[in-house]
Amino acid sequence: MSVVPAPADEWARVREAVLDADHLVRALATGRRKGQPAPTVDGREVRRVEVRVVDLKAGRHLQVTTYDATQAHTANHPVGAGAEAAVDALLAQPFANWHVDTSAETLQVRVTKKGVPMLHASARAGGAEPSREHDRAKDRLLPEDHPVLRALGISDAQGRVKPSRQAKYRQVEEFVRLLDASLTEAIDQGHVRTPTADDPLRIVDLGCGNAYLTFAAHAYLSDRMPVRMTGVDVKQQSADHNSAVAAELGIDADFVVGSITDASLDSRPDVVLALHACDTATDDALARGIEWEAALVLAAPCCHHDIAAQLRTAPSPEPYAMLTRHGILRERFADTLTDALRATLLRREGYRVDVVEFVESAHTPRNTLLRAVRTPGGAAGREGAAREYDELLAAWGVRPRLGELL
Repeated sequence: MSVVPAPADEWARVREAVLDADHLVRALATGRRKGQPAPTVDGREVRRVEVRVVDLKAGRHLQVTTYDATQAHTANHPVGAGAEAAVDALLAQPFANWHVDTSAETLQVRVTKKGVPMLHASARAGGAEPSREHDRAKDRLLPEDHPVLRALGISDAQGRVKPSRQAKYRQVEEFVRLLDASLTEAIDQGHVRTPTADDPLRIVDLGCGNAYLTFAAHAYLSDRMPVRMTGVDVKQQSADHNSAVAAELGIDADFVVGSITDASLDSRPDVVLALHACDTATDDALARGIEWEAALVLAAPCCHHDIAAQLRTAPSPEPYAMLTRHGILRERFADTLTDALRATLLRREGYRVDVVEFVESAHTPRNTLLRAVRTPGGAAGREGAAREYDELLAAWGVRPRLGELL
């Protein structure tokens, strides 16, 4: 790998790679430069941008997908002047990181806190063929006929997702998509270390069950970086089943039997995942992630019975009694209050936190996801989060499980 300052001619190298319609696999722009406003596209603040090449009936186009706080917007620009203008507009925005994969190499530009852009270039082992399919049904991280989906029983022997498993397929697909985007951004920003063959990225899936997420994440990420997956579940039956699936797929993964709170790992993980751990099991998973000082934590909570039960007996502060008077409103408010307290505690412990929707509610009503990136420092922010947490507890008279664990 070469690492050099990125003057104008190096930016030109990035521009050339993004506009190379024959060899571009994907380009990703993320983050905001220190001291700069948020990047904007068509007047909207955006958090990340993905660029790829698609073949349409009208010819080859550069597809630009921009992600704001709530949704994605896609625009297609014909190769040539239209695509060049779109790429020039993106390069003019104050993104902190660019990651460009072509069939031959990977280019990464990271703008330092002092505003100095640095270019990292490396050859892609074995190369990669870009996919230019425009059909959204085919634009999957894991195609329906992927061996891991057949092994998990999500797809049938013909490589088609079973009708009864469509929701599970969508959940796993979108979780892995968000994991990929979060990892790419965190590695580009230096919050997650760059893995190597000798020291792969260590990912643990807490409460893994039948390890849908463990296997899906490995299947996708292993083509992009060295990874080592570990699944933790309290049932020996799950570990035996998952080990058999791993052997069938030829995947080198570990499955540990134990509770989330007591499970012992050989080494600290870089990434902690928890998909739909029920009620306070999500708190247990977040506490372990904090204990391990995991660089990235992704948790999709399930039910929120603990705080809901406490709200039945705790007096509501004025003038908010109506939020807890009726059962259905109390349950929904408990969801919000629980995850707000979790996010605040993660911030107090030195994490930058987003609370996002990772899949449409049609596929699961439990579609909230806590995404936390460890960012050492920021004492003022941590103190502010601690004050907010104490004020929320004083107002509502609840005792969150995560707070007690910490």
